[in-house]
Amino acid sequence: MKPRLIDTHCHLEMPQFEADLPDIIERAKEAGLEAVITVGTTPEGSEKAVRLAEGNDFIYAAIGVHPHDAKDFSDEVYNALKSLSCRKKVVAIGETGLDYHYDHSQREVQQKVFERHLVLARELDLPVIVHSREAKEDTLRILKESGWQKGVLHCFSGDMDMAEQVMGMGFYLSIAGPVTFKKSRSLREIAARIPDDYLLIETDAPYLTPEPFRGRRNEPAYVSYTANELALLRGVTPEDIARITALNAKRLFGIGQLPQAGEIAYQIRESLYLNITNRCTNACSFCVRFSSDFVKGHNLRLKNEPTAEELENAIGDPARYKEVVFCGYGEPFMRLDVIKDVASWIKARGGRVRVNTNGHGNLINGRNVLPELQGLVDAVSVSLDAQDEATYDKLCKPVYKHAFNAVLEFIKEAGKHIPDVQATIVDAAGVDVERSRELAKELGLKDLRVRKLDVVG
Repeated sequence: MKPRLIDTHCHLEMPQFEADLPDIIERAKEAGLEAVITVGTTPEGSEKAVRLAEGNDFIYAAIGVHPHDAKDFSDEVYNALKSLSCRKKVVAIGETGLDYHYDHSQREVQQKVFERHLVLARELDLPVIVHSREAKEDTLRILKESGWQKGVLHCFSGDMDMAEQVMGMGFYLSIAGPVTFKKSRSLREIAARIPDDYLLIETDAPYLTPEPFRGRRNEPAYVSYTANELALLRGVTPEDIARITALNAKRLFGIGQLPQAGEIAYQIRESLYLNITNRCTNACSFCVRFSSDFVKGHNLRLKNEPTAEELENAIGDPARYKEVVFCGYGEPFMRLDVIKDVASWIKARGGRVRVNTNGHGNLINGRNVLPELQGLVDAVSVSLDAQDEATYDKLCKPVYKHAFNAVLEFIKEAGKHIPDVQATIVDAAGVDVERSRELAKELGLKDLRVRKLDVVG
């Protein structure tokens, strides 16, 4: 099934939608949205958001008081929000936070109201939706002091330092329509760099309409235009963005169903990846499998290792893809026979085969296996991961002694049997990128691919 987008922040309860709300909702459904979260900004708006959510299966509500209206906050309002939070379709507290651009409420008042929202969110174990505009230092301070680490900075407009600090606290970053504006250079750079596990998407409708509708009223159906721009910036497909951001929305807000079964064949960009084992002979400190079951929105945690027949059925027509890659959440050479059987099947049907490996294939199988792959494998990508044995052992924690030297020999031998050989490293602490590049050239490779620490797939 084609992955569907979730608009994690809009304001369907606002007056701008009163005249044609049924049409707005219908267009969102026709655009393929899986869910919409409508976000209250006043006590009255929050009540209306909840009623709207309760009347529509795919709409959820957040409740709070916007910093513009913080001057009207009181104990009575706090208690009303707390009472409203018991309603089934309420999934978050907010929008709350700080807005120093307009200062419609005094800054000290905004800060106190923001703090009270965080107390309420923590008490109720609900995520908080944070508005922060030109208020970086106070936003960071208040979030740190609150100790609450469950929420999102909606319509993120801060710098990369702020992004890194809030992600370090466990918060997601949500990207809205301004990312489609060509002059939003800083935002576009940040949107390209946010790790998958922290990315959300929104419209903030009726505001912040994306191109090509800029200047008109925004609506949830337009979230796809923001998704398309994010895909271009991040070098993935719109389907990848939908899958990644919908998964994150479900995890944060507790809506919908998370994928339960581990996938054995999963698409990223135009390539199909095969997840044939979760076993590995390295325990790399930077490996995502130790912190998450998901890559690009795909669940890769296997209960059972797939057979060659199961993999072939999952692939379908291999010629549809740019390449079919043995990768997944483990070391493919733990299952050499499966690589050979399935690769032969793929090649017979016009497909291209790549293997992503840690370079332990010969150690695992007790022989030089590379001649056996000649004619079956078109490309191999080897995780070099360090410039010397000491750094490699520290970062990768291999089960074999002298594994680093074996990786170097594997790379040199691969060039005799496989047309396209590449080595990669992760820019983790302690890795000397330039020395690693020199090492790659010494091994006969044209260059070295440097992967960002948080980028997988």
